[in-house]
Amino acid sequence: MFFETYKDELTYSAIVLGILFFIWIISNIVIKKRGKKHGLIKARMNLISKYVSISLLLLAVLIEAFVFGVNFEDIAVIFSSVFAILGIAMFAVWSVLSNVTSGIILFFSYPYKVGDKIKIHDSDVPMKAIIEDIGAFQLNLRLENGDLVTYPNNLILQKPVTLIEKDAIKEDL
Repeated sequence: MFFETYKDELTYSAIVLGILFFIWIISNIVIKKRGKKHGLIKARMNLISKYVSISLLLLAVLIEAFVFGVNFEDIAVIFSSVFAILGIAMFAVWSVLSNVTSGIILFFSYPYKVGDKIKIHDSDVPMKAIIEDIGAFQLNLRLENGDLVTYPNNLILQKPVTLIEKDAIKEDL
């Protein structure tokens, strides 16, 4: 009974989900190829893949709502309410979002990778360091004196940075 009643909707759903699944596979392949081409660590590639998966899942839910006949006005009310709540919540954690967004930019622009020796031209605290890890929120930098510093992703995009040496060895500091 259910399958007969919603035959067209289920067919459209299968097509939509198939297309989004195909996009998901292609995007993961592109992310992995791009990451390997530029020598990025697997954890960063997995993080970006997770962001893409969540985005595609949200898109699938939105499209499926239209397929099953939900009115645009109903979805607009739901989304405006959700975005109002998220907007207030995100305002409270804007620095976290800034760091995550910067992490995504660092992944796709790949100016630096793990093992590179860089100099950060910060007027307050200039430093030379080797990048040990690039996470979702911060970079782990090993200073010349051996100290480990976590440096926010958003600051690495805001401050001038000089690439001193690619794939520097820790002992060179």
